[in-house]
Amino acid sequence: MPRKVNQLMSALAVLLLAALLAGCQQMGRVDQGRVIEFNKEKGTVTMIRDASPNPDKPDYSHLPPVTYQVPKNPDEMGPDPKPGKRMKLDANNREIVIYVPALNNFAKINYTLVDQKENVSPDDPLVLDNVTGKPKTFPVVDQYRKTITIYSKRQKTLTTFSVPDEYFALPADTWDSGDDVRIYYKEEGKASRLMNVSKTDIFKK
Repeated sequence: MPRKVNQLMSALAVLLLAALLAGCQQMGRVDQGRVIEFNKEKGTVTMIRDASPNPDKPDYSHLPPVTYQVPKNPDEMGPDPKPGKRMKLDANNREIVIYVPALNNFAKINYTLVDQKENVSPDDPLVLDNVTGKPKTFPVVDQYRKTITIYSKRQKTLTTFSVPDEYFALPADTWDSGDDVRIYYKEEGKASRLMNVSKTDIFKK
């Protein structure tokens, strides 16, 4: 092959590679996790990344938490995400995993089961107010009985339990599961698009 042709082919290869790299940079990336904090005034959302490749079996165990600026365009922003600190409820082993901001770490708590109802669908009268047609508010923290009641839509369980006193004084959102969000971004820390997966029912909490 003539030298000039070789030079031309090399130049085309370099241009093609540059175009591919530029295209990859423009495509952006996707992140997903469970919201632990949402500051509407500052326009920031903080989440624990889902470390599982299987959306049906999430694993909210990735530290440290990651914070994004939410999209400035309201059309690129789904419903405001609800924050919560509950990462996992293991009914079989009677364990609950929460995120503790003061420690920037997780705490695994063995709870005492008081009552558990299974196969509780979102339209069950136990979790849906028949008068208003709206879901009842959970968790329910009963200071008198020293119990906490939470509803897991994903697991379809309504669980009432008790925890050691040092945990019982924590804020109510400690026992609530934050919304799952999916973020599309091109620049680190700045969401171009945010989807509230929990409120769009693509998968359940």
